[in-house]
Amino acid sequence: MTRIWDPIVRLFHWSLVLSFSVAWFTPRSSEALHHWAGYAAAALILMRLLWGVVGTRYARFSQFVRDPATVARYLSDIVSGKEARYLGHNPAGGVMVMVLIAAMASTALTGWMMMTDAYFGVEWVESAHELAAHGLLVLVLLHLGGVVLASVRHRENLVGAMVSGRKHAAAFGDVDD
Repeated sequence: MTRIWDPIVRLFHWSLVLSFSVAWFTPRSSEALHHWAGYAAAALILMRLLWGVVGTRYARFSQFVRDPATVARYLSDIVSGKEARYLGHNPAGGVMVMVLIAAMASTALTGWMMMTDAYFGVEWVESAHELAAHGLLVLVLLHLGGVVLASVRHRENLVGAMVSGRKHAAAFGDVDD
């Protein structure tokens, strides 16, 4: 086993899971809790953007954000069942990280806008917030599907890896760049 995910990445991940879950289940029942969960999510996103630039090797965007051709090849390899195992995020996972960050940022921003004098009660802002939140839920479900698929295909518990920070060491044919 080798250390891949540092404590900051893991704390960010599970804290974002918690803040999104709290916000999702409290939009009407506890507005204050919903708002604080949104503020927490926004702060976490800002922290992750910083950590994506200055963080440890596998946390850096430069390590897992790939060009579109690489992502397309990887997705094609998934369909044919011959995708490589990556120690860090695979190309599809890298895209998902960035899309999830953007979707969470959009959800938090529109939620915050709804609380300002300028946008309070503005229909399009409320609609944008609801659309962003529902889109984010769809992305989370796709993310979970990808985690299950990669875990099965590579015989590796990726949820456990995000808890412990450790994955199986690189084997022949694995990608570690």
